[in-house]
Amino acid sequence: MVSLTHLEAALAAVDSEVKAHLYNQSLSLTEKDEKILPLLRESKVLKQAYEDLCYLRDNPPSAPSGCKVGQFRED
Repeated sequence: MVSLTHLEAALAAVDSEVKAHLYNQSLSLTEKDEKILPLLRESKVLKQAYEDLCYLRDNPPSAPSGCKVGQFRED
């Protein structure tokens, strides 16, 4: 899946940016927090998306017929 490689690249980029902010001595702790916290949230979302896609790759849906919500509707 091409999307997995894109997610891996995005995770690596976010991690390197977090490390760059951590090792930057010119920033105060408050400034580091302000810059790193949004990146950590983004990293969490990317990791969840990566795990979800890996699960779907390893366990594909059994019924390719589409959404079956209509079967449960009461008209």
